[in-house]
Amino acid sequence: MKTLIRGLARARLLPVLSVSLLVAACGTEQEELRVWMDQQKREVRPNIAPLSPPKRFDPQAYEQARAVEPFSSQKLTVALKQEARQPNSLLAGELNRRKEPLEAYPLDSMSMVGSVARQGRPYALLRVDNLLYQVKVGDYLGQNYGKITKISETEVSVREVVQDAAGEWIERPSALQLQEKAR
Repeated sequence: MKTLIRGLARARLLPVLSVSLLVAACGTEQEELRVWMDQQKREVRPNIAPLSPPKRFDPQAYEQARAVEPFSSQKLTVALKQEARQPNSLLAGELNRRKEPLEAYPLDSMSMVGSVARQGRPYALLRVDNLLYQVKVGDYLGQNYGKITKISETEVSVREVVQDAAGEWIERPSALQLQEKAR
C-alpha cells in the first residue's frame, strides 16, 4: 500500500516539475526578446521623404454662365410642351382610346390558367385578383399599353409600349405563360 501512495505522489510531482521548467524557460526567452527590441529601436532610423511644395493654382473664368442651364425647369417645360405637340406615333394611338378593365392591373399580377376556342377564335382565361377574365386577340391589358397579339394553348403574347432609357417610346414583346397547378 505504501508503494502505491509513493507512486501516486511521484505521478503528481512530475507534471508540477514540468510546468515549472517551462515557465522558467519562457522567462529567459522574454528577456532576450526585450533586449533585441531595444537594440532595434536604437539602430533603426526612419527615412521620410520631404514633401513637395504645392502647385500654383491658376483660377479660370467660368465661360458657361451665359449658356442655358441644363437642369433648368424652363428648359424642361419647353421640352414637355414640344413633346405634347408632337406625341410619338406609338403613344398617340394609345392615348386616344378608351381604357379596358384589365389595364388597371400590372402584367405580372395576371396568370394564364387556360384557353378555349369558340367559333374558331382562340380565347385565353386569365386570373386577376381571384377573378377569371376571358380575353381575345386585340384586347388590352397591363399598365404599359399592352395589346394581345397572339393566343396559343400555352401562352398569350402581348405587345407593350414603354419608354427606354433615352425617353423614347418603343414596343416591347411580353408573354403570359400557362400556369399549371401543382397537385
